[in-house]
Amino acid sequence: MNLHGKDIKIFTANSNKHVAEQIAKSLGLPLGQSEVKTFSDGEISVSIKESVRGSDVFVVQSTSQPVNNNLMELLIMCDAFRRASAGRITAVIPYFGYARQDRKSRARDPITAKLVADLIVAAGADRVLTMDLHAAQIQGFFNVPVDHLLGVPILAPHFVEKFKDCKDEIIVVSPDLGSVTRARNFADKIDAPLAIVDKRRPQANVCEVMNIIGDVKDKKVILVDDMIDTAGTLCNAASAIIEKGGAKEVYACATHGVLSGPAIDRIQNSVIKEVIILDTIELPTEKQIDKIVQLEVAPVFAQAIERIYQDKPVSPLFG
Repeated sequence: MNLHGKDIKIFTANSNKHVAEQIAKSLGLPLGQSEVKTFSDGEISVSIKESVRGSDVFVVQSTSQPVNNNLMELLIMCDAFRRASAGRITAVIPYFGYARQDRKSRARDPITAKLVADLIVAAGADRVLTMDLHAAQIQGFFNVPVDHLLGVPILAPHFVEKFKDCKDEIIVVSPDLGSVTRARNFADKIDAPLAIVDKRRPQANVCEVMNIIGDVKDKKVILVDDMIDTAGTLCNAASAIIEKGGAKEVYACATHGVLSGPAIDRIQNSVIKEVIILDTIELPTEKQIDKIVQLEVAPVFAQAIERIYQDKPVSPLFG
């Protein structure tokens, strides 16, 4: 593939190798030759093993756990490509870490999402391609173009197919007020009604469900969120939907499966029948349980990369 005098090259560090390989395969390209390793003292070493002079370079790397290592790998790779005279560098970040630190909630709090955005731009990224930022306004933290993909167009068809014979029994539920817009978009995609779980969070990673806004009695419920971290919000909401709302079954879906701490045990022991997540974050073997199903994001990212390379709009992918 070669347009406007530049060739296109896909590289990856260590956090999303499988996704990067699938993106390259979808585009009919080989994965760029590079090596990212860690010295015995913890410093990261990057070696680019082919010329990128004048190339349109796409670096695939989620800043997921271990967050700081993966972030440094991305920054160092961008710096390496800039110093190697790459024509344009696009940071492809399926999952953008530190996105929850997007504002000052208390005095003297940092806004770490803005700091990370500044670091990525300072390292040499000319544009950013990401998916389902925790807060959409983070796009404005970057001083370069940001293409913000959505997970809903990938997740929704799974449930349309799954419940095609019992469509009238489905209701979409937002697990908190902050996810209402995302859940409403999802409900529109599958043509289902919407309900909301109203909750109170007394402290970080601890939530208390207060009320269910909407009628979920005898319904098959789909909980929709952008990420599942410790799964406390999700599992508490699911329990309330069954116990207080009288729902028949509860399913859940999210773009990013962070799944930290007690998340796997909570999901395994919860009333949730199935959790659908995207592979924006690599799922270790020990976290692969029968209740969790992963869908691939590579085809969507490959289409977005092709459109960026061809200077075409990315917005058709939101449909």
